[in-house]
Amino acid sequence: MRVFVTGAGGFIARAVTARLRSDGHTVHGMDLRESSGVVAGDITEDGAWRDAMTGSDLVIHTAAVVSNAVGMDGQWRVNVDGTRKVVDAAVRAGATRFVHLSSVRAFSDVGFPDGVTEDHPVRPDGNPYVDTKIAGEQVVLQAHAEGRIAVTVVRPGDVYGPGSRPWTVLPVQLIRRFQFLLPAGGAGIFSPVYIDDLAEGLVRAATSPAATGQIFTLTSGYGVACGEFFGHYYRMLGRRGPLVAPTPVAVGVARLLGRAITLTGGRTEVNATSMRYLARTGTYSIAKARRLLGYHPTVDLTEGMARTERWLQGEGLLRQPPRATTAKARR
Repeated sequence: MRVFVTGAGGFIARAVTARLRSDGHTVHGMDLRESSGVVAGDITEDGAWRDAMTGSDLVIHTAAVVSNAVGMDGQWRVNVDGTRKVVDAAVRAGATRFVHLSSVRAFSDVGFPDGVTEDHPVRPDGNPYVDTKIAGEQVVLQAHAEGRIAVTVVRPGDVYGPGSRPWTVLPVQLIRRFQFLLPAGGAGIFSPVYIDDLAEGLVRAATSPAATGQIFTLTSGYGVACGEFFGHYYRMLGRRGPLVAPTPVAVGVARLLGRAITLTGGRTEVNATSMRYLARTGTYSIAKARRLLGYHPTVDLTEGMARTERWLQGEGLLRQPPRATTAKARR
């Protein structure tokens, strides 16, 4: 197939592109910055990226704002209106399949049952990321219902591994700066999926006839305590931890820290929304993906963290910051 990937320079898109090319597919894409096989463009605006999509059989839409620190207007512009523009461009380009990358957060960050399945209703909760991921799904599913293009929606869990900003790079950076805190005493449930397993699931969703018109949750199929998951990064850094607190305390600390950083013109993912997310108690079922796609994750947490540690070491992200030089030492 000829495949076009939006957000092609991103962490997930790069892994999916490599997986598709290994199967012999031709892959092109677009991102904010141009690179080999990738045209520069912004999905919220018309541009050369629309013409570059011409002749594609399949469009995989990964471009999105993924943040708890961006307001509704900024997220709506990309995650909803931008998604609509990508769907329109895909139809215009003659593509017959469209895979939309959503998130398990469409179930909301709170109030979903343990082992939640894809037929459980989505739930807006006032968080811009949650609400725009739900609205983005509606955009693509409407196009499918209208018969404009065959659509599949994929809801990844907490994607970690080499290159993952939210669940690998950022936590390591925060731990190094002594700014990482877990709510719920570290007992909140994390639903990891290693990047290679997610890429395999996405390709299966994109190429299986049984996937058209369907929504799939893709995780490793289990949940672990946040304290256990992030404890791996503390071990890699030679630190004791994680630092934990009751959820109300963690939310209050994060809110104060977020306000302080905002007042200085910065932006941080350490905020009340992130704390509530890390206090989840439920997991996500992958039974449907197993049944219809033959999806079977193969990288467990031990192996995934070993691979991640090797990558972090190679990137220099596990090096301890130099100690301040004292006046005595200088003499």
